[in-house]
Amino acid sequence: MVTVEALSRNPTASVPEACGGWAATNGTYRFWDNDRVTPDAILEGHFHRTRQRIHRADRVLVVQDTTELDFTHHPTTQGLGHLNQHTRGMKVHSSLVVTTDGVPQGLVHQYVWARDEATKGKRQTRQSRETKEKESQRWLTASQAIESAIPEDVEVVIVADREADIFDLFALPLRESVFLLVRGEQNRRVTAETRLLRETIQAQTPLGSHGVEVARNGSVPARLARLRIRATTLEVCPPLNRPKKTLPVSGPVKLQVILAEEETAPAKGVPIRWLLLTTLPVETLADAVTCIEYYALRWLIERYHYVLKSGCRIEELQLETAERLHCALATYCIVAWRLLWLTYEARVHPKGSCETFLEEVEWKALWCIHHKQRNPPPDAPSLREATRWIAQLGGFLARRDDGAPGVKVVWRGWRRFQDMLIPWRLLHEGETIHSEDVGNA
Repeated sequence: MVTVEALSRNPTASVPEACGGWAATNGTYRFWDNDRVTPDAILEGHFHRTRQRIHRADRVLVVQDTTELDFTHHPTTQGLGHLNQHTRGMKVHSSLVVTTDGVPQGLVHQYVWARDEATKGKRQTRQSRETKEKESQRWLTASQAIESAIPEDVEVVIVADREADIFDLFALPLRESVFLLVRGEQNRRVTAETRLLRETIQAQTPLGSHGVEVARNGSVPARLARLRIRATTLEVCPPLNRPKKTLPVSGPVKLQVILAEEETAPAKGVPIRWLLLTTLPVETLADAVTCIEYYALRWLIERYHYVLKSGCRIEELQLETAERLHCALATYCIVAWRLLWLTYEARVHPKGSCETFLEEVEWKALWCIHHKQRNPPPDAPSLREATRWIAQLGGFLARRDDGAPGVKVVWRGWRRFQDMLIPWRLLHEGETIHSEDVGNA
C-alpha cells in the first residue's frame, strides 16, 4: 500500500509532508474518505500477515490494552465522543501479538469506539448491568477474536493489566490452547479459605526469588528488581454485588495465583508488587517465573500506543469526521508496528541481516552516511548495526554503556535518514525524483 509506505518513511511528519506532493496527499485523503474503504479492510491484510508470521510458533503472547485519542483541539470533527468532562475523542483497544522473547509480530484485533455524548455526566449503576452492556465487554470480545484469529496449533497467552480483572473474563469458555494472564485488582472471595484472595496468597510459603530488569522511568534509574514469589491454586467466587442473572456462571472458577513482591524497596520509585491471575499451569517456581516474564512483556502494548500517539502523531490529524479518523488510525497502526518491530527485532535477533527491513539502496546509503565514505561494502550490515546507525541520526550516542536504542530515537533517526536518502540517490544513482516520489521513496 503506497499510503502506508509513504507514512512509514516519514512517520512524524504531517500527511502533506510525508506524501511529498499534492497528488499523493490528495490521494491519501481521498482513500480515507472513500465509502468503500473501511478500517477493517485496511487492517485485514496486516492481520493476515501477523498470522503468517506466527504460524510456526509453539506459543505466542497477545498483549491487550486501551488508550484514548484526544481530539479536543479539533472541535469541528464530527462523530467524536466524550473522554471525560472536558475532552473529546475516541477510545482504542488493541491486541498485539508478541513472541515469547519479546518481538512484536503485529496486531490481531482492534476495537475503536466513541462514547455517546448523551451519556456525558450521567451515572449508571454498574452492578445492575450485564457485562455486555459495559465498556469492559471489550476484554471479552477481544479475547474471543484472538481465539478465532490464531490457529489452534499455536498456544496463546492473553496478557492484560488490572482493568481486565473481570470475573466474566475468567469464566469465558476458551479452547484448551488459549490461556489468560491478568494482573489482579480485586480482592476476591475464595472457597478454600475464610480469608480473601490477597490474604490467602500472602500466607503461602515463598517458592523462591527471581530477578527482573526494570527499565529507567524518568528520573528513576534502571535496576534489577529481586522478586520474592508465592503461588497457589484457588477457586475464585462470583462477586456478591451482582445479580445472579448477570453472572456468566453460578459457581467459582479455578485460577492459579502468583504474588511477586520486590524484596528490597528501591531508593526511587515504587517497589514491584504483582498479583497475577492465570489459567496457565503453575506447579513449580519455574512455571511462576515464566508467567512473571510474560507479564513483564505486557508493557510492549503501552510502547505501541506511545509510538502511535507520539511517533506517528495521530492526535494531530485534522479530519472532518470520526470515520475518516478511524481509517487514518488503521493506516498508522501498521506504521507504528513497523517502527516498534524494528526496535525490538534488532535487540532480540541482532545478527540478522538488515535486508529484512531495508532495501539494498537504503542500507548502502545508510552505510555511506554513517561512515562518511562513497563506496559501500558488497554485504549488508547486521540489523543491530543498521538500527544503531539509524538511532544515531536521531540522537543516540552509542556509547559503550548506553545499551540498545529506544523506539523514540529510532523514529527520529528514521525520519532524518529519509530526508538524507533523496539527495544521496540523486548524487550516487543519478535518479530523477519528482516531488510526488519524495514520500514514497
